[in-house]
Order: sequence, then structure tokens, then C-alpha cells
Amino acid sequence: MNRPSLSYILPGCLLVSALIALTGCSEVESEYFWPGDEWPISTPAEQGMNSGPIDSLVAEIEEGIFGQVDAMMIIRNGYVVANERFEQDYDALSANYDTTNHQYNYYHPDWHPYLNGSDLHSLQSVTKSVMSAALGIAIDKGYIESASQFVYPFFKSFEPYPEDARRDTTRLEDFLTMRSGIEWKTDTTYESGEHSTNLLEASDAWVPFVLSQPMDTIPGVAYEYNDGVSVLLGEVVRQATGTRLDEWADEHLFTPIGIDDFHWKITPAGEVDSEGGLYLATEDLARIGYLFLRDGMWNGEQIISRKWVEESTQRIVSGPPNATGFSTGYGYQWWTPSWEEYPVHVIQGNGYGGQFLYVVPELDLVVVFNGWNLYGNAQKSTVAAFADVILAAIE
Repeated sequence: MNRPSLSYILPGCLLVSALIALTGCSEVESEYFWPGDEWPISTPAEQGMNSGPIDSLVAEIEEGIFGQVDAMMIIRNGYVVANERFEQDYDALSANYDTTNHQYNYYHPDWHPYLNGSDLHSLQSVTKSVMSAALGIAIDKGYIESASQFVYPFFKSFEPYPEDARRDTTRLEDFLTMRSGIEWKTDTTYESGEHSTNLLEASDAWVPFVLSQPMDTIPGVAYEYNDGVSVLLGEVVRQATGTRLDEWADEHLFTPIGIDDFHWKITPAGEVDSEGGLYLATEDLARIGYLFLRDGMWNGEQIISRKWVEESTQRIVSGPPNATGFSTGYGYQWWTPSWEEYPVHVIQGNGYGGQFLYVVPELDLVVVFNGWNLYGNAQKSTVAAFADVILAAIE
């Protein structure tokens, strides 16, 4: 088993020895484990978690109570303490649906959730969070000034598109936080075919399609979830760096942390689908989470600046709590859910159909769920299970 480690400096005053107690402790040296081809393996109990609730959760997933869940992976203190796969018969499930063979038919089993029988799983909108990481690297390297930079100058080569003075004041951070001011029709379901995202995915050239949409409010003011804006963000990376997003991410994000295999959907015009087109194996999605858990560091190399990790995962847009104390929020293409019962900072990637990446720095925890709940048979949600089972299991 490959267990490379890094001597890492943790801030804070932790009383771990008499010497530290006497010296007043401002820094404590600790070791992190970094996965090579495989992750280090431990048990929940060895890493301070109650295994009983986790075992019960696995049993309920196997019974189908959570619908179509394909995988669950839990990493605590750098060790994999649960890594489960669940078999689903997507050929049978999709038999009563249109299975026309194209990459945006979500009921075609060759495309969703796994790619042609491989381990690569559709991530849907978790793609947005990974794209944000790649964009942050472009800022770190100086190709983009900052998130406060005006954004429409990146699209001069796509002019003309409808003029609106509000575009002149739109900043990159307005796109990142889904406060773009661009109209996006979301009052129908994806299945209706009339959702703006359906129209986007059916178009031949995505960036011009999004730029052609009218403005409906002042940018930076009102939150409206907009898949098209994430497409524009992916194009910003291309315009700024001269490299297509998938190639940029491969060189500067995936390869440095050991992700060798991925698939990214490409539009007919050669654009990268940065709103939902990325496929990764479960273990590799966990690497993305672990990178953020370690403040952008990977085995001694700063892949993403700590500044961008902190900036992009803070809660900028907030929603009110519901009756159970759950609330959600949004940063730079990352979700920031919270539960009153568990007052910790949670970073979340969230994909249509049940793909979830959770990072909890205070608890040294990464959790991945991969699923494809499009068939309406889930009795429970893995979002609730994350809090009520996994967070609750930490002793």
C-alpha cells in the first residue's frame, strides 16, 4: 500500500506534548497521508467514527431505500474508512424511456450515469465546482486578474450579442455566484424540454446561445441558478489562457493530484461542457475533495492557492433555514450547506441525479456519493444521510 506523507504545519495551539505546553504552541507539526495509486485504508472506529450507523446506511442503500446510489466513499484523517459500490440495473430502469443514443439523453445507459460501462461516473453540476477550481488556478497563475475583473471583455470575439448597459458592470464574481443578471428560464423541469438548459444542450454553439439571452436584472444582486453562466466561465478560462478547459484542467489540476482518466463532454462547436459534462471515477472525485480539504496542497505542492480555496468556498449567497435547521448557501460554484445541529463549515459539490462531494475541514472529512436518482423511487435522501448519519457518527 502506497502511503506517501508530508510533514505539514497546522495553525492553532494543540496541547500534544509537555514541550508544546511549555512553549505556548503556535504551530504543530503533523503528518498527512497522500494517496498514490490507492488510498490508505482504515476503519471508522480507528478514525473516531461509530461504525454502526454507517453499516446501517450501507444496508439501507443496498435495500434501495435511497434509490439509485452507485457509490459511497468516506475519508477521515486521510484514510478511507468506507468505500462501497452498489449495483443498479440501468438497462432495465431505462427500458421504458426514450433511449436515443446521444450524450444528453440522461436515460441512455451508455452515457448515464457511467460512461460506456467504465468507472467514469457523470458528475453533472459537480462539474461546476471542478471548473471553478481550474479557473482559480488561472487566477493564481496571473492569466486572470481576480474575481472582481469585468467579465464581458473576455467575449469580444463573440460579438455582436444583445447590448445592455448592465453587461458593462458585470464582474467575474457575479458569474461565479450565480448573480449574473442573465435571464434563464427555470420554471419548468428538465424533462419538459422547455427549460433553458434543455435548449442550451440542444444547441450547436453554447457560448453564443448563452450570450444571446437577455438580461433581466442588475448583476451582482439577485441569485438565479443558471447553467449557461457556468458555460461562460469555462470559456473565460479558454480565452484567458489560450487553452481549452479540459486540457487546462488536465495539466494543472488532474495530473498533479493523480487523476489520469476522465471524460469531458464537448459540444458540436468544440466547447467544453463546463456546466455538467465531466465524468470522474469516485476515487478521483474524492481527490478533488481532499485537495480542498488540504487548502489546495498536494504532497508538498501548492496546486491551488489557499487564498482561492478560502475565497471560492465561503458562503456569499445565503438561504433561510427550514424547519429542521437546514439551510444552504453558495460561493464560487460551490454550495455551502449548514445544519444547526452540526455547526461546522461544509463545502459541497452537488450534481443532478445524486452526485455529492462533501468537504468538512474542521472534521478532516471528505464524503462522496455518486448516484442517478431520475426514476422517482427514493424514499430517503443522501443529503440528509450525510448529516444525520455520517456527521452524527463522528465521536
